[in-house]
Amino acid sequence: MSLKDQIIADMTAAMKAKDAAKTSTLRMLKAAITNREKEGGGALTDEDVQKLLRSQVKQRRDSVEQYEKGGRPELAAKEQAEIAVIEAYLPQAASQEEIDAAVTAAIASTGATSMKDMGAVMKVSMANLAGKNADGKVVSETVKKKLS
Repeated sequence: MSLKDQIIADMTAAMKAKDAAKTSTLRMLKAAITNREKEGGGALTDEDVQKLLRSQVKQRRDSVEQYEKGGRPELAAKEQAEIAVIEAYLPQAASQEEIDAAVTAAIASTGATSMKDMGAVMKVSMANLAGKNADGKVVSETVKKKLS
């Protein structure tokens, strides 16, 4: 069963269980997938759907940050709940140790010595972490720490 089919099946189950929060999140995901398919002109692969899900999680994390700054904890909590639903469809996130190892290997392979080399190190690090659902923000912070 493809990831898209799994999301649709889970949406149906959430509707039957009258789980409003999960239903609305999964409906939003289904709509985002459908929109992306219409833009691209064809069905999405599981990898494409995972990229879309990662971007949805990133948008929600940004929203949580903004809501917390704006003093709206109830909206931040709603976004956090949506993140939890979406992350259930993504592979396990990369651990800090895996990120550290990937960044160290990238620095060694690129010969980076200063912050000027951050772009090259980020590119290699993210390639090393492909498929491990690594948060780019965490990788970026790790690269900055190791290069400074």
